[in-house]
Amino acid sequence: MKAIILLATLKKEGLSNTEVLCEFLVEFLQKNNIDSEIVKLVNHNILPGTFTNMGQNDDWPKIFDKIKTSEIIIFASPIWWNHHSSELQKVIERLDEVHDEILAGKKSVLEGKVGGVVVTGDSDGAQSIIANVANFFSAIGIALPPMSTLTVIDELQAKSNQPTREELWKKYQKDYTETAQKMAINLKKFAKQKSSQ
Repeated sequence: MKAIILLATLKKEGLSNTEVLCEFLVEFLQKNNIDSEIVKLVNHNILPGTFTNMGQNDDWPKIFDKIKTSEIIIFASPIWWNHHSSELQKVIERLDEVHDEILAGKKSVLEGKVGGVVVTGDSDGAQSIIANVANFFSAIGIALPPMSTLTVIDELQAKSNQPTREELWKKYQKDYTETAQKMAINLKKFAKQKSSQ
């Protein structure tokens, strides 16, 4: 079983709270025999648009191929002004063609896949992001199982702070181990159910 995590941090360099949390989650996915890959979107040239293919020098088609070969798709984003990041919005826009095909009466190429959501921030806004992503998943044929979200809202992650990776990891281990484990188990359980239908 394979999972792809679309990491929507805005940071090309330096410590990313969301990236560390994704790495933390990957440990639990791997413990449940789920092969996982984190795709750091900001390091790829994803052209603006609403179609799968937008021309030359566009990395999105290769990323989309990875999505199609994964049973589990996880969106991971920091909170910016109560919303997901611009990097995740580009993903949503580029997946719009899947929705177009559904409206045209075709079967979704993502039907049977399950999704998860990872959110980090120092202020509230996670529920808004999860609701928006859940709605989008539903529209393109991805199922969001119960307890398949991992949210960390803490002042440690504030833009003005500069925690070390070790400090973040300690926080995540102390307070979010059980949540991450439940998320991994549920994603695997529901992905198996979907693949057997």
